[in-house]
Formats: sequence, C-alpha cells, structure tokens
Amino acid sequence: MAVTRQPGSYAPSEFQTGLCDCCDDCGTCCYGLFCFSCLCCSVASDMDECCMCGINMALRSVYRTRYNIKGSLCNDYLATAFCLTCSVCQLKRDIDRRKEQGIF
Repeated sequence: MAVTRQPGSYAPSEFQTGLCDCCDDCGTCCYGLFCFSCLCCSVASDMDECCMCGINMALRSVYRTRYNIKGSLCNDYLATAFCLTCSVCQLKRDIDRRKEQGIF
C-alpha cells in the first residue's frame, strides 16, 4: 500500500461547524450544557490528552494545528475565555465529523 499523504499534513481549512452552531448537533450541545465536565473528558480522551489538565486554549490550539485549521492563538483565547462551552462543543462536533470522514 502506497502512502499518498504524509501523516498530519492537511490542506488549510476551517472548523467544520461554527462556534455557535448548536443546532448542527443538539445532542452534543445538550451534553455540554448538562454535563460539561464529561464532555471535556470525552474531547480530551479523543485527543489522547489527560482530562485532568482541563480544556483550555492550548488544547484548542493543538487541535487546530494538528488539522491545519485556520485561526490564531488570540481567537483560541477569546473562544475559550468568553464561550468555553460553545468552544468545547465545536471541538467535539469537529472531532465527530472527522471520525465519520475517516480523517481523525
């Protein structure tokens, strides 16, 4: 089997859903609203990180860098500082979609 794409090399893209696109996946948003700590651990586990370290801008930045998602540290900071629940839900939606596409 020939390797046609180097691991970790992705074309520049955007998150597959917006920060406030709760209606795209109501289940994830309800999960985030009613059991936020569980959602955080789920996202950290998906990324092979420790959920005890917490969800913060660093984890969002690592994810963005890994999948070459456009953005900046400043945007990551603002998203996690002012809308942490929406930020974590966006990460989970993106992870789930990438799993469906076979690129996670």
